[in-house]
Amino acid sequence: MQLKQVIIAHKAGDSSAKSSAERCAKELEARGCHVLLGPSGPKDNPYPVFLASSTQKIDLGIILGGDGTALTAARHLSPEGIPLLAVNVGGHLGFLTEPFDSFKETEAVWDRLLEDRFAVQSRMMLEAALFEGDRLNREPVSDRYLALNEMCIKPAAVDRMLTSILEMEIDGEIVDQYQGDGLLVATPTGSTCYTVSANGPIMHPGMNAIAVTPICPLSLASRPLILPPGVVVSIWPLEDRDLNTKLWMDGALATAIWPGQRVDVKMADCQANFLILREDYSYFKTLREKLLWAGARLHYDNNHRS
Repeated sequence: MQLKQVIIAHKAGDSSAKSSAERCAKELEARGCHVLLGPSGPKDNPYPVFLASSTQKIDLGIILGGDGTALTAARHLSPEGIPLLAVNVGGHLGFLTEPFDSFKETEAVWDRLLEDRFAVQSRMMLEAALFEGDRLNREPVSDRYLALNEMCIKPAAVDRMLTSILEMEIDGEIVDQYQGDGLLVATPTGSTCYTVSANGPIMHPGMNAIAVTPICPLSLASRPLILPPGVVVSIWPLEDRDLNTKLWMDGALATAIWPGQRVDVKMADCQANFLILREDYSYFKTLREKLLWAGARLHYDNNHRS
């Protein structure tokens, strides 16, 4: 890997992430690398400026923060083919990030990157857009929205908790109507986020698949579905007289959905590529530690294992 131009984004409002980012920038600039540095948060989005101002290829995005910071970076940088090195600095769960311990000796990290001594984990993403009218109209009426975790269709209001009625089609065929808090369309990466809290399935991030999970449905017959990656999931809001239904991408508001519009969700044509520095990286170890499964707390001898 070359390190001629690098983006460093740090979690906004976190002093440790900011100081780490500034230290990394100084070290890389001393090696002749051009660094684009800035905060990332709900009120700070440096990526459009970074991408618009760049006159040469961006080799890497270094993301210092938590999973939310990494998700934002993936939505903006993955379509440009920029790999991500996400490090947990000031984050909480850290499903997507490298532990900070593996990033303490940063000079050694730069050497490893230049010598290609790392692994790359590719994760599928979703894209969504709004359409009007029947299926003969294939022109979207919105921007294309990307998500690494999930697309969520649910209502929002400041004064009350709302129930949604949503109709779902798969490749143009009506499958079910859902009444409840909303509907999640998730990637394997997102299966351990909002989806798992909605009692959805956990999928290995090495898969390409789509999980559809109803949020608190008012029918016991409404069950999660696992779908192949080539399908198009279409969702129509019904009975939305107050115009409250919204499309959310990775927990961030994408757009409002108006009556007569549908959301089409499918696998995106880009992937998020995360650099892995840990030689002992294990997805199942991550599950045990982050989800506090029994194997992480109670240890028994296994006499059948050598």
